[in-house]
Amino acid sequence: MHKHGGDIYTYKNVVDFSANINYKGMPNRVKEAAKEAIGLCSAYPDTACRDLKAAISSMEQTDINHIICGNGAADLIFSLVLAKKPKKALLLEPSFYEYEQALRTVDCEVESYRLLEKTGFQIQEDFLGRITEETDILFLCNPNNPTGVLTERDFLGKVIDRCKTCKVLLVVDECFNDFLEEPQKYTMKPYLKSCENLFLLKAFTKMFAMAGLRLGYGLCSDGGLLQKMEESSQPWNVSVPAQRAGIAASLEREFVAKSRGEITKNREKMIQDLIKNGYAVYGSKANYIFFKGAKGLQKKCLEQGFLIRDCGNYRGLGQGWYRIAVKSEKENEALLQILGKESGEWQNPL
Repeated sequence: MHKHGGDIYTYKNVVDFSANINYKGMPNRVKEAAKEAIGLCSAYPDTACRDLKAAISSMEQTDINHIICGNGAADLIFSLVLAKKPKKALLLEPSFYEYEQALRTVDCEVESYRLLEKTGFQIQEDFLGRITEETDILFLCNPNNPTGVLTERDFLGKVIDRCKTCKVLLVVDECFNDFLEEPQKYTMKPYLKSCENLFLLKAFTKMFAMAGLRLGYGLCSDGGLLQKMEESSQPWNVSVPAQRAGIAASLEREFVAKSRGEITKNREKMIQDLIKNGYAVYGSKANYIFFKGAKGLQKKCLEQGFLIRDCGNYRGLGQGWYRIAVKSEKENEALLQILGKESGEWQNPL
């Protein structure tokens, strides 16, 4: 079983820096909407998610017919793969594991493009040549997880063109886009209408701290693909509380702006402190920081009551790679003190 962040059930009574959830927590109005929805749970949820889709359409300024909802982003990844049944896929390495996990369920051949430390884990021009007519589907995460590295929209435009030529479905995971300083500069939404082979993956999970409620959505102008995905999903996969919470969250514009500003400020301070202590920091443009340190750092942090994400089980990485969420100033400072003590004489080999 692949290990994820946020395992507070195995590691109890810890400050969790391993899951990239907005430290401000769920907005009060979203909590209230979910609570009130409990009284409506004697009825089945709306399988078409009509009110939720209308709210998402307004929030994203996207055609309501281009929206599909699911039980978290992972649910949509699996239903997309089941609907498409690709024979060959291209993935980045390292990146989010669920893409490969879903592809394996349909016996899809998985080809990887290795992101290298020496190039800052950035996609290079030679990546375009790896997209061929044999490729059925391509998954990209922007910003990437766990590295937090951003891919410029101009380059992604080249990727889309290449995918069009080779008839490849391009899936761009934008679940962390809301945390970027300039989210509109990087989203691929402007390409949706003209590119039926583009699928954007998004979720309420991270920004609105709704990981336990499970609510994700996809944007795509290929109505046929969306219909196949709905047919491939289990019925009633989005609960009544999740739908009502999503509707409330779609109105939280001020909360999003404030969260983005505070997280950006806290992140930059954490990065500078990590660098001062000799850690090598890469990417880290969202609400998490990716860095290189000594082996065994997760265990030492656990001994002090802090859970960080050991990235050693990501493909393309190994021991000594870590990811930490950006939290409140007080929590960040407490973790940084531990990391400062544990940095010792470790130095980046580059």
